[in-house]
Amino acid sequence: MDRTEIRRLIALEDTHWWYRERRAILRRELRGLGRPGRALDVGAAGGGNTRVLVEAGWDATATDQSETAVRMAKERGLKAVMADARALPFEPGSLDLVTAFDVLEHVHEDHQVAAEIARVLAPGGHALIAVPCDMALWSAHDDAVGHVRRYGRESLTVVVEQAGLKVDRVWSWNVLLRPLVARYRRHSQGSDLRRMPLLVNAGLSAVIRAERYLPVESLKGVSLFLKARLRN
Repeated sequence: MDRTEIRRLIALEDTHWWYRERRAILRRELRGLGRPGRALDVGAAGGGNTRVLVEAGWDATATDQSETAVRMAKERGLKAVMADARALPFEPGSLDLVTAFDVLEHVHEDHQVAAEIARVLAPGGHALIAVPCDMALWSAHDDAVGHVRRYGRESLTVVVEQAGLKVDRVWSWNVLLRPLVARYRRHSQGSDLRRMPLLVNAGLSAVIRAERYLPVESLKGVSLFLKARLRN
């Protein structure tokens, strides 16, 4: 993701329905992990998810390969280091949690990223991963934001398991809005990252929040979430 996209993301993430609901998912998953420890947010951009980790009591560090992203994360008061996700500057077994939201799809060597996540996790440590799903949804948006691929459940699981992690759960997200997203992206000319009218943003927020209460996680969505842990 280039500097322009990073700045656009940072400007939007506090209010945009997509990022707000993903932070809600992260908060929910953190509640099930027990006592907070050391965490790493890979591909953190400006640190929106890193802030959630800190607020939940984790000793969290943001990493990104963009100098712009790291600088802006630090300006927000977060610990941040510039790093390539394929070579994380952390000791083996030194972390209790690694989050990687919208990272693997940007890297040709996604298996190396998964292997690095496994390397830095302590035994029993957890990984939370989010990726765009289904190549049938490929569009100009994917090209604009630097995606290499979109994933299926099986392809994502294979990458993670081959790294030595045990997958606990894989689920779909943004299921209810998938038809709208698919139709919109067929005619899109670039990135979806843009500010929305307040009423549109509120309406989409209401729809995506409804997924918290509906049994739709096994259906096709726009994104996949995966929770895994390093075997003891």
